Amino acid sequence: MSPDSHRGDLLDHIMKEADNEKFLTEEFIVQLMYSLIFVFSDSLSTTLALAVTLLHEHPLALQELIAEHEAILKNKENPDSPLTWSDYKSMTFTLQVINETLRLANISPGLFRKATEDIQFKGYTIPAGWPILIAAPAVHLNSTKYEDPLTFNPWRWKELQSTFITKSFMPFGFGLKQCAGAEYSRVLLSTFLHTLVSKYRWTKVKDVKFVRAPILKFPNGFQFKISAKNN
Repeated sequence: MSPDSHRGDLLDHIMKEADNEKFLTEEFIVQLMYSLIFVFSDSLSTTLALAVTLLHEHPLALQELIAEHEAILKNKENPDSPLTWSDYKSMTFTLQVINETLRLANISPGLFRKATEDIQFKGYTIPAGWPILIAAPAVHLNSTKYEDPLTFNPWRWKELQSTFITKSFMPFGFGLKQCAGAEYSRVLLSTFLHTLVSKYRWTKVKDVKFVRAPILKFPNGFQFKISAKNN
């Protein structure tokens, strides 16, 4: 039997560890696997769908994004070589587009925390041990935080200070319990956008409508025609 046959998948390892770790109850494992399926598939694909839609509706943003990625290719000795970490770190406007898309998408409608002690808030007491749901859209779409919050404006991120972003931008959570895949997600989104805008063009086949119920959905589907630029 080969060594690979003993490795198993993630669920195999979780079930083995359940014998040693008390917190790995059956209920916890079911919730964990469901969350991982959502995080690994639905969240990124929905974010990309919204990004493509918003860029199509805002040609100035698309034009600046294309220019940034054409410049990256122009500066490479071999335009066909893979992206490097330096290439990724140079995608300034791309990150602004991603941040703005994440702000509007609010893929995770809320973040759960647990009060470790009694908390006094506006005359109310939140007892220790109570779960707390932090509604990210209440922050991301708040006009006291973001000017004209329902408008897609990636340029706003040029002016926002890091201290403000730390407290008022939470697509991957905040504090010590941020999503472990936050940077990976940004890299994946950046790489997808690089490939899309540098090699392809797209046109809308059908009007796109998105709703939050509470998670972002496209009830009428997501239909674009994509073609290579050299065709």
